[in-house]
Amino acid sequence: MKFPERKIELKDGRTCILRPNAPDLAEEMLEYLKKTSAETPFLLRNPDEVRYTLEDERRILADLLENPYVIMMAATVDGKVAGNGSISGIGDKRKICHRCSLAIALYEEYWGLGIGTAMIGYMTELAKEVGWHQVDLEVVAENKQAQALYKKCGFIETGRRHHALLFDDGTYHDEILMYKDLKEMN
Repeated sequence: MKFPERKIELKDGRTCILRPNAPDLAEEMLEYLKKTSAETPFLLRNPDEVRYTLEDERRILADLLENPYVIMMAATVDGKVAGNGSISGIGDKRKICHRCSLAIALYEEYWGLGIGTAMIGYMTELAKEVGWHQVDLEVVAENKQAQALYKKCGFIETGRRHHALLFDDGTYHDEILMYKDLKEMN
């Protein structure tokens, strides 16, 4: 989905640009996917599972940019990718087409600067414009920092998926299910 860039001031005074993720960022995105996966165990992918070629990533980003039902947002600081977020529809069946799903990750060096809050705010505004009524997400139960961010952004915990994730060390981890009602947004 194409949408207007938005500039925000970070807590450290720098400027961050929230923009559509696009093929021009493909090389940086491949590095971002690998590095963020290594920085935290709370993402769904492991670094070795990032197997896209540069051409694959360019094609994926080009396709998503043209899809009016996928919001793929990059956050850049000083011309460099700091994070990425997305919202996409749950499905096209009438009973679920009112719902979408959110995912977000930032490089660790950008945590706590206000980027996540701004990205979630802008992505949920865009989701409401698309016509979705509800944003869903899942977060690893041990990821208290992300849960606090989501609650700050208006998400409510609705349940738990037990043993949803199996880490490489053999441990199981639950997911907390959360949602935000977009009908209540101004």
